Amino acid sequence: MATEHATRTTTAPNRLSLPASITPALLRRLSALVSAAPDAARVTTTAPYTGLPLADLPVSTPEDVEAAFGRARIAQKAWAATPLSERRKILLRYHDLVLNRQAEALDLMQAENGKTRRDAYLEVVDIGIVSRYYARNAAKYLAPKRRRGAIPLLTHTTELRHPKGVVTVISPWNYPLSMAASDTIAALMAGNAVVQKPDTQTALTALWSMDLMHEAGLPRDVWQMVIGRGSSIGTPLMDNADYMMFTGSTATGRQIASDAGKRLIGASLELGGKNPMIILDDADIEKAAEGAVNACFPSAGQLCVSVERLYVAESIRDAFIAAFTARTKKLTIGAAYDYSMDVGSLTTPSQLKTVTEHVGDAVAKGATVLAGGNARPDLGPLFHEPTILTDVTPDMTLYDHETFGPVVSIYTYRDVDEAVTLANATPYGLNASVWSRNGARGRAVAARIHAGTVNVNEAFAAAWGSIDAPMGGMGDSGLGRRHGADGILKYTEPQTVAHQRLQGFYPPSRISPETWADLLTGALKVMKAIGMR
Repeated sequence: MATEHATRTTTAPNRLSLPASITPALLRRLSALVSAAPDAARVTTTAPYTGLPLADLPVSTPEDVEAAFGRARIAQKAWAATPLSERRKILLRYHDLVLNRQAEALDLMQAENGKTRRDAYLEVVDIGIVSRYYARNAAKYLAPKRRRGAIPLLTHTTELRHPKGVVTVISPWNYPLSMAASDTIAALMAGNAVVQKPDTQTALTALWSMDLMHEAGLPRDVWQMVIGRGSSIGTPLMDNADYMMFTGSTATGRQIASDAGKRLIGASLELGGKNPMIILDDADIEKAAEGAVNACFPSAGQLCVSVERLYVAESIRDAFIAAFTARTKKLTIGAAYDYSMDVGSLTTPSQLKTVTEHVGDAVAKGATVLAGGNARPDLGPLFHEPTILTDVTPDMTLYDHETFGPVVSIYTYRDVDEAVTLANATPYGLNASVWSRNGARGRAVAARIHAGTVNVNEAFAAAWGSIDAPMGGMGDSGLGRRHGADGILKYTEPQTVAHQRLQGFYPPSRISPETWADLLTGALKVMKAIGMR
C-alpha cells in the first residue's frame, strides 16, 4: 500500500522510559486532585508511545460531581466578589508558572497524548497568550458600559455583566493543555467557578494546569475536576451547570445542545471539521507545500483545525504534488521526549482503527497512495505514517467523513469558483486555508469560504493565535466562539439598568394623550432629521 516508510526512531518503543520529571510522587499528587471519594474505583491510562500503564486515577461518581458543584457554588460567590485586579494578578502568576515549568507540561503531554515535543510546545505558547490576553483585557470587556437611553438626557442606561455562576467545561484528549485551560481561563476571569471533566486519557495534563492555577492563588474550590465516562457523570455535569463549554465530536455536541436547550442554559460547542486548503494558481509552490505539511500532520493530524482536503489548481498540480510529497516523505516519525521528531503517535487504539479503516477503504476503492499509507507497529502500538492520497471519490468514507489522523486527500480544480464550491461542499465549517502570492486575492477567496476561521498563506495558527478575534465553527462544526470579547462575554449574563428621570413615555396629567402623542411623534421626526441613531 505504501510507497516508502518515513524515517523512524532508533529507540525500541517498549524500552522508551518516561521522563525523569514524571515521578510516582507527581502522579500521586495529581491523582489526589480529582474530586472523588477516598475509596473511589480506579482507572489506568496507558502511554501511547509504548502501550504501557501510565497513571492510576480515581473515578468520580455522580455523587462526587454533585458535591463538587456544591463546593463550587459556595466558592463562586466569594470569587465573583474578588476584584478584577486580584483575579488579574493570579492569572499573570499562572502565566509565569506555565512558562517557567513548561518542561514538566511537555513531558506530561507527550506521555499521555503521544504528540511530538514541538506540537506540545505550541500548547504552552497558546496558554501563555490566552492567560496574558484575558488578564489584561477582562476589565475592559466586563466594565459597566453606558448605552443610549430611550429618551435623550432623561434616560440613563447602563449595561452590566454578571458571571453565569458555575460553568461545566468538558475538554478533549487531543490538545490536553490548550483545551483544558484556555476556556477555563476566560470563565474564571469573568467571575465563574468551573467544574471540569477532562478526557481520562489526558487528565494528568489538565490536573497539572489546575494545580498551577491553585499555586498562583486561585481558591481551590473555584476550579475542580472530575473524571469518568460521560455515560456515568454526564447527567449531573449538565444538570448542575449554569453554562456548558464542550469541545469534541459533532454527535456528542448535538446531544449537549439539546440538553442545554431543555434547561434553557447557554452552550458553546467546538465540534468536528473536514477542513479544506485551496492552493491558487499563483501560489508560491514551495511555500504552499511546506504550509500543507504544517496544515495536515501536526499532532499526527489529531487537530480539529488541521487540513484533510487539498484543492490544487490544475496548472500547478504536478509541481505542487511533487513538492508536497517530497516533504512528507522526509518527515521523521517516532517516539522521543525531545525535539527530534516531526510526527508522533496517535493517542488511542480507536483512533488508529479509524485511520487504518479510512485509508484501507479508500485504497480498496481505487485511491492512489503517494506517501505513507501504513500503520507502524515497529515504532510503537499507535503510530501511522503521514499519508497522501489522490483519486479519492465520493464513495470512499474519508471523502466527506473526518478522519482525525495524518491523512490528506488531494483534488484539482479548474477555476476559483469551482475551488470555493468544492471547499464549501461539507456540512462542517471550522477552519480553512488559502494560498496565493497576492494577499488581496487570497483574502477575497477566504471571505467566500464557509468556515469560522480562514487563514491566508498559513495553515491554522494565524487565526488561532489572533487571540483578539473570535474562533469557532459554522454548521456541524459547532456554535459559539472562544477568544476575543466573545470568549469571555459568553460566560456572563448581560443586565440592563435604565434609570428614568423627570419624564417617561406616558403623558403628564396636564397634557392629553392625543397632544402627548403628537409631541412624541414630532420629537421622533426631529431625531431622524438630525441624524440621531
